Amino acid sequence: ESLIEALNAFEGAVILISHDRHLVETTADRLWLVADGRVAPFEGDMDDYKRFVLSGPDAASRSRGDARPNANERRKMAADKRAQLAPLRKRIQAAEKRIEDLKRSLKRLDDTLAAPALFTDDPARATKFSKERADTLKAIDRAEEEWLELSGTIEAAEAG
Repeated sequence: ESLIEALNAFEGAVILISHDRHLVETTADRLWLVADGRVAPFEGDMDDYKRFVLSGPDAASRSRGDARPNANERRKMAADKRAQLAPLRKRIQAAEKRIEDLKRSLKRLDDTLAAPALFTDDPARATKFSKERADTLKAIDRAEEEWLELSGTIEAAEAG
């Protein structure tokens, strides 16, 4: 009884795993069903749970909405998901190529700007290359930001 009083007085969340029906009935606000590698809320009380368990595995599967797809359905679902994500993958590849191209341009500009004679012989050209370098850095930032957003979108789609 002391445990029940302490659990009921506690303000936070408690995950309680027990075979003691009285303890569960007197302390639990919600019941969760853990089966087949999944966790789902159980609608009902301990009496409902007892009926659920005694009704057998077929009823348990139906009540959990456990309509597992067969191998063909899983393959089709995976193919559909790949097809749905293909345009995003192409955009990611395009962003990656754009980043590589921009970084090559940046290297060429850096090599050109590294020549000390450029600033003394042709200051206008040096200014032009410096501005072009700054623009290239901004373009790299934009392309990398796009790549990150697209990658996040794909990760979320693959996870869900």
